[in-house]
Parts: sequence; C-alpha cells; structure tokens
Amino acid sequence: MKVLVTGGAGYVGAELVDELLEAGHDVRALDVLLHGQEDVAARLDSLGVELQRGDVRDPEARKRALEGVDAVVHLAAIVGDPACGRDPELSNSVNVEGTAALVADARAGGVERFLFASTCSNYGRMADPTVPIDETGELRPVSLYAEQKVAMERSLLEGDQNGLAATCLRFATVYGVGHRMRFDLTVNEFTRDLWAERKLDVFGETFWRPYVHVRDAARAVALVLASPLEQVAGRVFNAGHSDENYRKLDLVGIITGQLGRGEVEYVSRSEDPRDYKVSFERIRNELGFEPLQRVPTGIEELVGALEQERFGDPFSPRYSNIG
Repeated sequence: MKVLVTGGAGYVGAELVDELLEAGHDVRALDVLLHGQEDVAARLDSLGVELQRGDVRDPEARKRALEGVDAVVHLAAIVGDPACGRDPELSNSVNVEGTAALVADARAGGVERFLFASTCSNYGRMADPTVPIDETGELRPVSLYAEQKVAMERSLLEGDQNGLAATCLRFATVYGVGHRMRFDLTVNEFTRDLWAERKLDVFGETFWRPYVHVRDAARAVALVLASPLEQVAGRVFNAGHSDENYRKLDLVGIITGQLGRGEVEYVSRSEDPRDYKVSFERIRNELGFEPLQRVPTGIEELVGALEQERFGDPFSPRYSNIG
C-alpha cells in the first residue's frame, strides 16, 4: 500500500515508518516538525520516505499528502494532557478541526483505510481501577486531550464514512528509546531523573496506568494495516499488553532496583486523577498482537542509552512536547 503517516517524524511516527518500510509499503510522511526534529527528517529522507513538511490544518498540505494514498495513519496532534492544557485553542484546532478536515478529505479522495491514534486516557478515572477495562467499557475522560480523542473516535465510528474503513487504536502510555526521543513520558522521565541522581517527586503513586514500548506501538499500527478490512473496519482496539499495567510505585521500584540508587519523595497532588487498568485481550485474541518489549527491558534500554550519552543533554527542551 501507499501509506500516509501524519506526524511521521514524531515519537511513534518515526518508529512506524521503519515498520511500514520493512513490510514493503510505500511511505509518505506529513509533519510540521513542531519540535525541531530535523535529525529525524534527515533520517526519513535517507530511507527514501517522501517527507512533506506541512500542517494537517492546511488544506493544500492535506491535498498534496493524500494524493494517491491507500491508507492514512493519523498520528499528528498536540499530544498529551499538559501540552493541550497549556494551549487549548491550538489543541482544538489541530486535534479536532484538523482531524475532522483530514477525515473528510480522505473520504472524498477515496482512501480505503484510516487509522486514528487514540489513547487509553479515554478511560480516565475508573469506578473500579482494579478490574481491567476493555474497549466496551465506559469512557470517562478527565483531560482536554482525552476529551478531544473521544470526540474524534465517535465521529469516525458513528458516522457514515462512505467507504472509508476507520480503526481507532487506544495506545497505552508509550515509553522507550526512539528516533524522536521524548523524556516527558512517565517511564522515560522517571528513568532519566533517577539515572541523573535528581530527586524525583512522585504523585498518585498508587494509580494504575498501562504502558507500551514505542516500537510495539508502531508494530500494532502495522498489524492493523496488514489485517483484513472485515477484522478492523469500524473497530476500536486497546494497544498494549494486559501484563503491562503498573502503578508509579512499581515503576520506581523497577528503576531504582536496576540503578541501585534513587531519591524519591511521594507527594500529594490532585490535578491528575486518572486511574485505569486496561485489558488488551481484544487485540491479542483477534489480531494476534503480542508486544516484544516489557517495561523492565525498556528501562534497561533507556539506562544503556543514557550511559552512552546518545541524547546529549537529556534534559533539553527538544525532548519534551511541552518545551
């Protein structure tokens, strides 16, 4: 297939491009390079990826990007609760209006498949977080980011898409070493800070979250694209592994156990009440998805990369979506 990846120079996108090329697809990427990832852009060029620098909100950029493609993987977004909360107007413009326009253009252009990157944050504050929730469970978003994702999911799955087969992937919280590195994600941030011997303040240490390695997130997307349409059209899949639900307390224990050090203080904060344990049995049973990485091995990988100084200054704003 000819596949358009919006946000193809992003954290998940840059890994996804590798997966799609390996599967034999022809890949085009649309990315505004919001975080200055020129190194990632240069790598995409070297791989033969057609990188179009443009904004998903720009009608001309969308038209050029969609020309002749069979499938769209829509990753481009203002990603994460802090980034959306900091600029709600921008996040609505990109995550809601930009997505709706892309879907409409893809539908009008006869694109066959549309894969929408969503989030397990949609489950928000579960009534009973000890019982893993599946795709049929109640969505209780508690952040603007999750509210936007829920709205876009509904518009994709409930409306008549005129032949456009839509699939929504609700990703667990992503972690691991990637081509466009992020250190503003829980596992990566905790590992970096404790490795650097900085005091780590942790709130909500008993709240549950699921996690998935960035390369496994990319593999989940590639698997959906490789699956028969009747298996994935109009469907939602949680993307992760049921064994990869952790409390922050657990993450700290794994990291400090590997490092043999770490100063941690547990503090009380109320602004992030998300607490959810997620079941990933649907994607495992129906599509055969099995992540290759687990959080402990991902932490080992992160520590090794930090020891090798692969990121220069790991505290640089370039490694954060919120600057």
